[in-house]
Order: sequence, then C-alpha cells, then structure tokens
Amino acid sequence: MPAAESLRAQQFQLAAHIRDPAHAPPPPGIEDRRLAIYRDLFYNSLQGLLAGNFPVIRKLLGDDGWHALVRDFYREHRAATPLFPELPREFIQYLQARAEAGRGDPPWLLELAHYEWVELALDLSEASAADLPHDAAGDLLAGAPVLSPLAWPLAYTWPVHRLSPEFRPHEPPAAATFLLVQRDAGFKVRFSELSALSFRLLQRLSDEPGLSGRAQLAALAAEAQAPDPDAFIALGHDMLRQFLASGVILGTRIS
Repeated sequence: MPAAESLRAQQFQLAAHIRDPAHAPPPPGIEDRRLAIYRDLFYNSLQGLLAGNFPVIRKLLGDDGWHALVRDFYREHRAATPLFPELPREFIQYLQARAEAGRGDPPWLLELAHYEWVELALDLSEASAADLPHDAAGDLLAGAPVLSPLAWPLAYTWPVHRLSPEFRPHEPPAAATFLLVQRDAGFKVRFSELSALSFRLLQRLSDEPGLSGRAQLAALAAEAQAPDPDAFIALGHDMLRQFLASGVILGTRIS
C-alpha cells in the first residue's frame, strides 16, 4: 500500500478507536498510554461542551445516564459541521433520530434539549432589528406589525421550563406550554411564559407578515370564536402595544 494510503488508513482506524474504544481496535504499534491521552482529550472536550449547553439534561440524567448518552452520540452520530458552536444543534438532531427509533429516552428529553439550545442559538444569532425596515411609531392596527427577529415564540408539549430532578412527569399535561425567548439590547437572553392567545398572535405575525394588525386580530377572533369581535380586537390592540413596548414587535412594516 502506498505511504499516503497507509497513513490515511491508520488515521481512520485511530479515529474509529477514539470514537468507540470498546469495539474498534487501534492501529498496531501505539502504546495504550498514549492512546488514552487522545481518548480522554477528545471525549472530555465534547462532553464538557455539551454539559455546558445542556445543564438541566445533565442533572436530570445523572452521571451514568449522561455519560452513556454522550458516548452514544460520540460513537453513532456523524456531524455535518466542524464548528464547535454547532455541535449542540447536532446533538438535538441525534436525539430526534433516537426518538424516532424508539430508543427509550425520557419522553421530554428532545423538547428539553431544544429549550436549552434556544438560549445559545439566540445568543449567537446575527439577526438585527435593522434587517427589517419598520416604522416604530406606525399604527399597529392599520399597518402590518413587524415581529422582532430576536423574539421567538415557542410551543412545547412538556413544561420544559419547570423540569428538574424533583419534577420529572411521566405524562404530558393537558395544556401545552407557550414560551417567549427574547434577546434584549444588552444581549441578555430572557424567557417568559405566554398565554395560548398571545402565542397564537405572535405565530400569526410570523406566518403571515403582510397582514395588518386589524386583519390579524379579526382572524384570531374568528379562530377563537369570540362572541364580540370588536371587543376582542380592542383587547388585541392592547396586546400589540404591550409587545411593542417590550421590543417583541418593532413597529409596522415599511413597504
């Protein structure tokens, strides 16, 4: 075998061994003490990064469960990015695949991972209010309200913001959990709870950004089967103003 091909084969064998030392033998002629340095270095770097991004999962699973999960991820998943900040997203993709395969993980694990990842994702987001032309003093009923790219409405089956070692439900609650994650001007990421109605309003603003605030609220009144649409729109107008004051809405769209 040519030298270049031989080296490549050794590198692949070494990489396979580092990923799965229990089942993949190392290249011959390398002292195990030296191999152990690489095994520990690579695994501890990955495990430490994931533990920092998913501290609640780390706590809920305990030492044995956490390390078993990370070892599985390390052995089984083939990341599509060399960027360390993207590894938490790869971890979520892996958990999604495990859920689809029925690997027996806690039923809330995937949603909790997404909830913990969102803080990092918004913290690293390069989006800016300046990306969306808007009039901060625009009429929120006559104009089309603009949702801030740094305010994300989220919906979960499980109460992910409440999960802890003392609270690990086996069945999801009857009502979904609605949250708002927002990055403020000081680059601080904050979470808050939303009502089902306010979540749906923000969802509509994202899904149909060209509609006026009045049209959005009228459609929402029809969805909610409100007995008095005019009163519903008046209350919705107050909700829009509150969102504007908190920076969740930037203003109205400029064509």
